[in-house]
Amino acid sequence: MESLRWRKSSRSSASGPDCVEIALVSAGAAVRDSKNADGAQLRFGSAGWESFLSAARTGVFVG
Repeated sequence: MESLRWRKSSRSSASGPDCVEIALVSAGAAVRDSKNADGAQLRFGSAGWESFLSAARTGVFVG
């Protein structure tokens, strides 16, 4: 299994329980809930990750 280097979102409080963590992978990014580090991961391909970041920055989500 791939070893990932997780980091907390810059918008997450250092001591808060509600944190999102990301890990860059060879073809995009993985996202997980820091409260459940062994739980499910949401994986994005490179194009999907860029679209997610763009939507998060602008607040405009296209479904």
